Amino acid sequence: MSHPDCRLNLRPLGTPRGVSSVVGPHGVGASPGDKKAKSKSVRGKKKSIFETYMSKEDVSEGLKRGTLIQGVLRINPKKFHEAFIPSPDGDRDIFIDGVVARNRALNGDLVVVKLLPEEQWKVIKPESNDKETEGTDELDLPEELCGSHLPQQSVKGYNDSPDVIIEAQFDDSDSEDGHGNTQNVLVDGVQKLSVCVHDKGKEDADAPVTKDESTSMSQDTRVLSEKSLQRSAKVVYILDKKHSRAATGFLKLLADKNSELFRKYALFSPSDHRVPRIYVPLKDCPQDFVTRPKDYANTLFICRIVDWKEDSNFALGHLAKSLGQAGEIEPETEGILTEYGVDFSEFSSEVLDCLPQGLPWTIPPEEFSKRRDLRKDCIFTIDPSTARDLDDALSCKPLADGNFEVGVHIADVSYFVPEGSPLDKVAAERATSVYLVQKVVPMLPRLLCEELCSLHPMTDKLTFSVIWTLTPEGKILGEWFGRTIIRSCTKLSYEHAQSMIESPTKKIPEKELPPISPEHTSEEVHQAVLNLHGIAKELRKQRFVDGALRLDQLKLAFTLDHETGLPQGCHIYEYRDSNKLVEEFMLLANMAVAHKTYRAFPERALLRRHPPPQTKMLNDLMEFCDQMGLPMDFSSAGALNKSLTKTFGDDKYSLARKEVLTNMCSRPMQMALYFCSGTLRDQAQFRHYALNVPLYTHFTSPIRRFADVLVHRLLAATLGYRERPDLEPDALQKQADHCNDRRMASKRVQELSTGLFFAILVKESGPLESEAMVLGVLNQAFDVLVLRYGVQKRVYCNALPLRSHHFQRVGKKPELTLVWEPEDLEQEPVQQVVTIFSLVEVVLRAETSALKYSAILKRPGSEGLPGPKDEEEA
Repeated sequence: MSHPDCRLNLRPLGTPRGVSSVVGPHGVGASPGDKKAKSKSVRGKKKSIFETYMSKEDVSEGLKRGTLIQGVLRINPKKFHEAFIPSPDGDRDIFIDGVVARNRALNGDLVVVKLLPEEQWKVIKPESNDKETEGTDELDLPEELCGSHLPQQSVKGYNDSPDVIIEAQFDDSDSEDGHGNTQNVLVDGVQKLSVCVHDKGKEDADAPVTKDESTSMSQDTRVLSEKSLQRSAKVVYILDKKHSRAATGFLKLLADKNSELFRKYALFSPSDHRVPRIYVPLKDCPQDFVTRPKDYANTLFICRIVDWKEDSNFALGHLAKSLGQAGEIEPETEGILTEYGVDFSEFSSEVLDCLPQGLPWTIPPEEFSKRRDLRKDCIFTIDPSTARDLDDALSCKPLADGNFEVGVHIADVSYFVPEGSPLDKVAAERATSVYLVQKVVPMLPRLLCEELCSLHPMTDKLTFSVIWTLTPEGKILGEWFGRTIIRSCTKLSYEHAQSMIESPTKKIPEKELPPISPEHTSEEVHQAVLNLHGIAKELRKQRFVDGALRLDQLKLAFTLDHETGLPQGCHIYEYRDSNKLVEEFMLLANMAVAHKTYRAFPERALLRRHPPPQTKMLNDLMEFCDQMGLPMDFSSAGALNKSLTKTFGDDKYSLARKEVLTNMCSRPMQMALYFCSGTLRDQAQFRHYALNVPLYTHFTSPIRRFADVLVHRLLAATLGYRERPDLEPDALQKQADHCNDRRMASKRVQELSTGLFFAILVKESGPLESEAMVLGVLNQAFDVLVLRYGVQKRVYCNALPLRSHHFQRVGKKPELTLVWEPEDLEQEPVQQVVTIFSLVEVVLRAETSALKYSAILKRPGSEGLPGPKDEEEA
């Protein structure tokens, strides 16, 4: 649910004492402060810590024979000695225990693993309640699952008001890739979402860690039921180093002043504990670092791993640059971008040379003969108020027979990006614009994305259109695809469109609307919005009748001070009818283009598929819902959607419980992926689970997604505007894979940016209070969803003024009884029972380290709060 993703306390800076960022659970590998390890490595006789990688030939042979398995490595940010790869059969993840078994692979790498003998598999005790048996990494919902034509902008000073509303940048008008980021912990063998796992490291490393419930097997395996074993493996090869090998963190002197290493190297300690500590040559470090190391205690550096030898616990690296002070927006942002390999450099002169040179640019006369001229039509854009890259425009013309001609008009970016040019190469490499809270890192030079391609009002623009004849109920009677020229008559914000929807009969005063070109009236635009809204409601209703699923996650939007850029406040972004209107027509256009291009090029269409949820996690969730007495039907996307919409009332408690459950349902969902139709033999795999449609693609946002540019080129070939694509399916699949990787990275960056701003808000404006709902109970702590901010946190019992606490199971439900120390001696201690779906009041407060905050529970009765209602009543 939370967009801002559980990693909101962002990068706990510096590893706490005694926590090595490379020690595995069995003490393999030594902490960089471990003198013995260092002197040993100096004594010349080096013992290998890691296994030598297998040869390429043996790996491909093993993968063919099925003796080796490949997958993307996910390292648990909370327990960084635990890593996982997905099981190829969709069953429980394969466990990789400790740094040695991980064999120098980093989070996100595509690795090859070999299963260990069964007696070394992880044992999952049936009654443990703090067990984690699935990869607890970031979650990815396709954006069709969670609406998100959310505002995009960067801060500009506005003279009339000191503050700018900045919506957290979620970059999808067709709302297809949702967000959620939760970590799963098993409650009673059942998946549930735990909290605040941030990508940036180990949360609360000094908070109580309940003892690890998984043990290596000593009992006779035959006695154990299959369910209590988890296949375990070791990494034997890295197929693709997808991790950028860059990390942000802090410089420290080595502990042993007398060692040879001390004279040559400093120690770099990454903020992300999933990255090893790194030796960096002193010559890379600031000149006075050795004499004045304390001066740099709060300076954030970027380091790149250059090598990691078999006989060393630590990698070797090169200090790339000093970013500035930890905890400040710009250094932290640059660190996030670098870690995720986002290219934020200026565009090179050879790229800029590909752009139209004689400005102002006008449409060449020959284009008018090749395109349908729609400049007289009433066409307009609906976007976030601060957006500058306007990809899409809409039109709706009433026809004499009571039907409508509805158009979706998309910026013709491929016109300006010649295939094979340096501009094409850099756009393909970036693959997506990256939306941060305070700015955008664009995929294309600003001249294109903010001027020439952007569909600004009252200027002629080149577009690619899909135009339908639709009945008022949204039934398609005819469709046309083609290149067009439009002249948008006005730039509406979502707020403008919303006010038109909400006052269907009342004329909206001109002063409340943006300028409208003289050829059209505000009444005409108003009526078009109302007609589109009417059709969109029908389309949406039909989509859900047909079995679509939507998991709306809470998303944060910030108000920034435009002088300092600091967050002044935040609110949950409200997804309204105007957003839904745009979303429906973008989905319709994307589906239409998917069918059109696939029919023309069955081997070379670039499509987008969404696989069904992971079976094991879904089964665990079903079991959990059964135990909690919740009537949920997981048999299909549509059944799940109905369960979520029908099970709950609309009182505060029911709505909170729906948020928590939506959050839990997000967990088993998989990512939506671009793919080339010629590389997948089984057409059943083309399906989009959340939309419940056979074919889908991305066509509507070419200014900020390269996949859409590729789809535009395919559509142009389909319509005979250009040669048929000469790209082989495998080459197109490679581009699809790259788009998937960059999209994932950009999403992480977006979440971390939101997390950074929220952590700064807590520090600047905290402590913040909110109601929260419990979504998981452990024996020393419990996890909550903080309802006002959509963030998840773990509340530790030892951080509360308790006389005692007691964990038990009531039936199968975990329950913590907290006995509060009375505020004065006369009073009796207050007892509070915490169980899943309890409503509690929490306080978020900043901690001393740069960007860390924790959640504590408010003492019950300090301000009366409703508890959860009786189950029957709810």
